[in-house]
Amino acid sequence: MGSDKQTVGLLDTLNMETMRTIFTHTYPYPHEHSRHAVIAVFIGCLFFISSDNMHTLIQKLDSNIKWWSMYACLLGFFYFFSSPFIGKTIKPSYSNFSRWYIAWILVAALYHLPSFLSMGVDMRMNLSLFLSIYISSILFLLVFHIIFIGLWYIGLVARVAGRRPAILTILQNCAVISIACCVFYSHCGNRAIMKEKTTERMPSGWFSLWKKEQRNSWLAKFVRMNEFKDQVCSSWFAPVGSANDYPFLSKWVIYGELTCSGGSCAESPAEISPIYSLWATFIGLYIANYVVERSTGWALTHPVSQKESEKLKKKQMQPDFLDMVPWYSGTSADLFKTVFDLLVSVTVFVGRFDMRMMQAAMSRVEDEAKQEDLLYDQFSEREELWFDFMADTGDGGNSSYSVAKLLAQPSLRIHSNDSVITLPRSNLLLIGGDLAYPNPSEFTYERRLFRPFEYALQPPLWYKEEHIAVNKPELPGGMSSLKQYDGPQCFLIPGNHDWFDGLQTFMRYICHKSWLGGWFMPQKKSYFALQLPKGWWVFGLDLALHCDIDVYQFKFFSELIRKKVGEYDSVIIMTHEPNWLLDWYWNDVTGKNVTHLIRDHLRGRCMLRMAGDLHHYMRHSYVPSAKPVYVQHLLVNGCGGAFLHPTHVFSNFNSLYGTSYESKASYPSFEDSSRIALGNILKFRKKNWQFDFIGGIIYFILAFSMFPQCKLDHILQDDTFSGHIKSFFGTVWEAFIYMLGHSYVSSAGSFILLVAAIIFVPSKVSRKRKVIIGVLHVSAHLSSALILMLLMELGIETCIRHKLLATSGHHHTLYEWYRSVESEHFPDPSGLRPRIEQWTFGLYPACIKYLMSAFDIPEVMAVSRSDICHNGMDSVSRVGAMIYYASVFLYFWVFSTPIVSLVFGSYLYVCINWLHIHFDEAFSSLRIANYKSFTRFHINLKGDLEVFTLAVDKVRNDYRLLLCVS
Repeated sequence: MGSDKQTVGLLDTLNMETMRTIFTHTYPYPHEHSRHAVIAVFIGCLFFISSDNMHTLIQKLDSNIKWWSMYACLLGFFYFFSSPFIGKTIKPSYSNFSRWYIAWILVAALYHLPSFLSMGVDMRMNLSLFLSIYISSILFLLVFHIIFIGLWYIGLVARVAGRRPAILTILQNCAVISIACCVFYSHCGNRAIMKEKTTERMPSGWFSLWKKEQRNSWLAKFVRMNEFKDQVCSSWFAPVGSANDYPFLSKWVIYGELTCSGGSCAESPAEISPIYSLWATFIGLYIANYVVERSTGWALTHPVSQKESEKLKKKQMQPDFLDMVPWYSGTSADLFKTVFDLLVSVTVFVGRFDMRMMQAAMSRVEDEAKQEDLLYDQFSEREELWFDFMADTGDGGNSSYSVAKLLAQPSLRIHSNDSVITLPRSNLLLIGGDLAYPNPSEFTYERRLFRPFEYALQPPLWYKEEHIAVNKPELPGGMSSLKQYDGPQCFLIPGNHDWFDGLQTFMRYICHKSWLGGWFMPQKKSYFALQLPKGWWVFGLDLALHCDIDVYQFKFFSELIRKKVGEYDSVIIMTHEPNWLLDWYWNDVTGKNVTHLIRDHLRGRCMLRMAGDLHHYMRHSYVPSAKPVYVQHLLVNGCGGAFLHPTHVFSNFNSLYGTSYESKASYPSFEDSSRIALGNILKFRKKNWQFDFIGGIIYFILAFSMFPQCKLDHILQDDTFSGHIKSFFGTVWEAFIYMLGHSYVSSAGSFILLVAAIIFVPSKVSRKRKVIIGVLHVSAHLSSALILMLLMELGIETCIRHKLLATSGHHHTLYEWYRSVESEHFPDPSGLRPRIEQWTFGLYPACIKYLMSAFDIPEVMAVSRSDICHNGMDSVSRVGAMIYYASVFLYFWVFSTPIVSLVFGSYLYVCINWLHIHFDEAFSSLRIANYKSFTRFHINLKGDLEVFTLAVDKVRNDYRLLLCVS
């Protein structure tokens, strides 16, 4: 940190010290036993796959370029879809949903491609086995948990068993058990019928590049790995044996037999598949682990390790802060409520009801110049005074706390010009509005405003959160006036976000509460005047949603200037919005009453105007000239905790009230601001993954009527690469023409999107340019949607032509294949499967059948597509059409969401850096918590105003609860 100490008339230029971020560890896996099992299964998968298939994979790589290319495209799209969730646990559990969703449809697509077959891996058996075991495990564990909970309720199980298990826990454990069975059985197999595998390998082109000695050493390692694997399989997963080897209960579980009369057990084959005992072993281990942990209290009494204890202590010491507001979330109820409140406030209350009029009506003193509710003079007799200014707090918890923590420090040591300056804690804190985002409510004020300040500086121990201050100021015991109170005080004005509910929350939490953390709040109204030492004044104006003060405010301040403010006094005017910058940017004129107050009443006594609303730091000073100067300095500092705003779009501002101004400082710098905007291209989706809900649906509507594309022969049969490209984009153009003439849904969606895109362009742009920008924006989205549609159709068509999809003409291909090989891989000499079908009234095989069909989305899509292409859309029932478009949407959503974010992020980048529009939209999307600052003022013994701006380049997110006490 640094500062530039100067007297009144000159503000600061600072060197900022970086505070490096130490990232906290990610959320632990929610279920400890599942986590260990997942690690074991993952290691087993790596071991078996590497030992069995690595050599064959390398050998077959050269001959499968086409399919490997398709693999690369699939994995690329799926990676970019899941990239925001890698290494994270996002709440609500959308990240968990996305992981399972990606695993489902990715595996369903990959197992149809031929490269796994070229490696000797038939995924059909693994998938069908997984689904069968998964359903069985879910049913079995659900019954177990129901019985266990019943025993817990009637008291047969110790009360230490704890709360009910989460459904997600059961599903994850069932998935782990099923994967483990599939992996081990796939590579050990039914050893009763499996032939001995040979370890001899044919040399490949890749191995021919190595020297003979190196090749032999690599092959020897593969051979030894295979031999070790065979020993593991032979000893750990040997065949089960006959029914005579098992007691009564195991006999029924494995064979479905209650007795062995007449030598029936003896006639059973000596060796059958070990999958039943393997599954029963895993289920038994899970049940034993669960019972021991829940019923005996072992998990509660067993001492944790010192390392785990330190992790738990560190987690408990971390404050529970909210993340930055997701402004582009398509699922956030708070944002929809914000839009609704804004529409109501603007259309219903603006011009009809104004809380400021009610405040004026409730004033008890007739003489406006002496109203105790509005004028505060407790600081006027001090010899010197330190006070702070910040604005736009109440967004991310870490960013707000980083500023509040610095404000609360007893002193700050800063370096300036090779000297060290000590800044004591200020006596007064001024906050310039927008106290909580995105809308004012009990939740946002308590969690986004009060919590960071209370963690930074605690209120008095006797203070209660639910207390309502009826008669302010409620001074601590033994004090009769505010002048006797020597602790830090706070005064606040509302911003536009605080007015979205008509100022109700602001009045309840600011005007009728006495403490913001350890800062005392004597304020009673939403605007005020502060008389400071040495002839200094602060006017806190409430602009509401009008961007101007009302008549009653104007009357109060004009009378105050006439009766109280001396001819040589100096006034600081604090507003929420910096009208000088926004009016210049929007080419508008607002705040006429404020202008009249400054020009015709203060008449040059306004030394400084300071505001927030723009979440950056900028300072302008007047250029000396013969013209009258109404305001000497202009300061914007809205870096109190909200997302960052750009500075480079305001770099050309130079005039106010006919006076010329020059830029003295900006934070971040104009160059850094322009560079930060590049994040819209690279990080838009990572920061705004909840935008998927909107973007995916929009793209699907645009391409909805284009599915299916049945005539793609001319693309696939072209001889040259350039011919493929030309035919491809020609088909895209034909699809666009077809959409305009025949597709009502996609045409209507495109038209609505075009209207929305034109309206979305800021009003400062001319109508002609708005139309041009909107058309280009929608054209980029529409082209991307049509290209993705055609790529997806080409992939399906290629798989159909190579007999990888739609080979049977119905949706149950995987189930029928599984039934055809079930008896070979899983012998059932006792007829257990028919008994299960009979006991479940046919529900068990039906569940397996339809679960496999629901899993095999590509097959469902390909079969439905073939029916439509051969027989026409009219031949498909309404339910069949819904099934087809639902299967298309599941994949198209994954392909489109990264692209729509890329296109929209690129649009924002071009607009903010080239056209200097969308400054709010382009930076709210980045949700930048860094670049935070506040300004500290000092009225010294001589009456000069010294100004220091302190900034934090990098906001930490590993804070601990080391509280300062007021």
